Amino acid sequence: MNQQDIIKKVDHTLLSPACTWAEIKELCEDAIKYGAASVCIPPSFVRRAKEFAGERLKVCTVIGFPNGYNTTAAKVFEAKDTVENGADEIDMVINIGALKAGDIKLVQDEISAVREVCGSRILKVIIETCLLTDDEKKTMCRVVTDAGADYIKTSTGFSTGGATFADVKLMLEHIGPGVKVKASGGISGFEDAADYVRLGCARLGTSRLIRILKEEEGC
Repeated sequence: MNQQDIIKKVDHTLLSPACTWAEIKELCEDAIKYGAASVCIPPSFVRRAKEFAGERLKVCTVIGFPNGYNTTAAKVFEAKDTVENGADEIDMVINIGALKAGDIKLVQDEISAVREVCGSRILKVIIETCLLTDDEKKTMCRVVTDAGADYIKTSTGFSTGGATFADVKLMLEHIGPGVKVKASGGISGFEDAADYVRLGCARLGTSRLIRILKEEEGC
């Protein structure tokens, strides 16, 4: 597995609250140059990024981010708005408190509602593994599968921890047919990324890998 094989699975990510259009534009340019799967950016930049990148690049954005405790109506509105602005992929954060309270129906209904708004676009569901028990992670594998999402994603990168090999392995063992895994948060370099891909991850959320390539080229 070479570096390009890995980059093709990367959602090149910038979700800092202080990021600017100049930084997002550079992110898009780098993702196009190096052949990333997408850029993952804040919703407010989606329209401008899609107008800039066109069909050269998939634009991914986040909803209910990073805490997930927005109402279902708010998440559905966010998703509809980002779709109208040109988003190709949506990464949504679950209502973690509802999961912990045992309100599984709310969590699943919410994912299903966002799924409907997304239509044929890829939907990834962030479960924030660092805050969950193993039983809760297994429950979410079933819920994400039943709700019709395309991916289950480990982390926002804004909580107490990111992806781990143990969590990815657990998720891969419990998701249903057609659901893929995205590891995000704390991927340190190409060796780390390659291990996640070998384990079975279809996507990686990170900004470090393309930054490493640029540093190697002296950019």
